[in-house]
Amino acid sequence: MARRPRIGLPGYHHIVNRGVNRTDIFSDETDKEKFLQILCKACKVYGIVVHDYCLMDNHYHLLIENTEENLSLFMRQLNGNYAIYFNKKTKRIGHLWQGRYASWYIHNEAYLYRTIRYIEYNPVNAGISSRIKDYPYTLGSCLLNGIDIPVCAKASLLATRFTLEQLSLFLGEPMQEEEMRKLRSDRREVVTLDEKSGRIRKARPLESYFTDEMDKVSRNEAIYKAYRDGYTQSSIAKHVGLSAAMVSMIVKRFNI
Repeated sequence: MARRPRIGLPGYHHIVNRGVNRTDIFSDETDKEKFLQILCKACKVYGIVVHDYCLMDNHYHLLIENTEENLSLFMRQLNGNYAIYFNKKTKRIGHLWQGRYASWYIHNEAYLYRTIRYIEYNPVNAGISSRIKDYPYTLGSCLLNGIDIPVCAKASLLATRFTLEQLSLFLGEPMQEEEMRKLRSDRREVVTLDEKSGRIRKARPLESYFTDEMDKVSRNEAIYKAYRDGYTQSSIAKHVGLSAAMVSMIVKRFNI
């Protein structure tokens, strides 16, 4: 199946990756410390700042900022080097990760701070801890407890924009349903690259790609354009009344 292109442009990215079949990728605290070391080394190579992170047993969240179009290279080094370490330590063979990492390009400040709160509350929402402060593997927890933070996070938003009192207030109350609803809406909002300006912009509405008078050739071109602009194959299929498999075939033809 053809894959929708990622937005790897400079800016803020929320990244999630899980173990294959949701198996654990961290077996103990030593693994989590090693992951942070590998993370900081990759950040140094690619000039990336970590603004937040949360390491759970079977997945991780990162909020990073890149200044060049190097997200894929950064993630390849991070995931590849950690997989080599973990497989060697545990004497396992095969893929460690479930597949492609998930990533969302963060396109406004409100979305950015909602993402931070979402990442920090992962352990609380999972029932692992009752407070952010009690779970050691988030950046917010380290700051609230006065623990040294990874060098790649020294310039993070949490470390530089908040006093300890402000951070306590910012992370003091769990996310309410309205805040979660807005975050889900942020993630669904499709953004794309403006080829003329080189800037990120909101994609045009899906319906604007299609007209009732289109012939099959024009419709297929519109399908591919919508896909390239960030719309999922399933949303396009639903809109044009085709199966997801047919839309996938159309997209694949343009990628040959």
